[in-house]
Amino acid sequence: MDAQMGGEDQDPDEMAEDLDDGWPKGLVAVGGRLDPETLVRAYRSGVFPWSSDPEITWWSPDPRAIFELDATHVARSVRKRIRQNSWRFAVDTDFEGVMRACAEVTATRPGTWISEDFVQAYTQLYRRGHAHSVEVYEGEALVGGLYGVTFGGFFGGESMFHRRTDASKAAVGFLIEHLNARGFELLDAQVPNPHLLRLGAVEISRPEYLERLEKALRRRVTF
Repeated sequence: MDAQMGGEDQDPDEMAEDLDDGWPKGLVAVGGRLDPETLVRAYRSGVFPWSSDPEITWWSPDPRAIFELDATHVARSVRKRIRQNSWRFAVDTDFEGVMRACAEVTATRPGTWISEDFVQAYTQLYRRGHAHSVEVYEGEALVGGLYGVTFGGFFGGESMFHRRTDASKAAVGFLIEHLNARGFELLDAQVPNPHLLRLGAVEISRPEYLERLEKALRRRVTF
């Protein structure tokens, strides 16, 4: 989940291993433009981009990972760590900084799908009010966070990072509480994997996801 809301341990190459007649499972298109207008149409259709090397790939996985907003709670151990480290949370104070932190190469993440074209495209979405970030601070240091996109009552989680143990889990917990307070309907985590399931995500089918997405898009709430 530090690499993508859809997969801390997974990357597009791993998704592509599950082939159906030579076509990677969940892959719906290749190519096109990574611009705000295209991104808006994609997310509102249940599709998201993942990797642009050598071409942009567009995905709609089945099953889909989501967090049930009314049934997911922050683990007691994470709450304890928040108190011990006096972490504080903020929203939209450093969107681009969070994106670039999510793209950092680490010992457990030798590569990244968040290229410069992703940073520029999502920063434009942020300026238009359709992308947001959650920051976790320890003193003045940014130690964790996440970012995603919003339309109506839908939040599509894109990526997260941590520089302290459990800081990304704390960011997810804060996000869930924030979305509940704001009246959001759907928190999309994209591609199911064991890490997300341990955090409390559940799997639903693509038809159910699209039905819930349509309902969420109609909700008039703001992040």
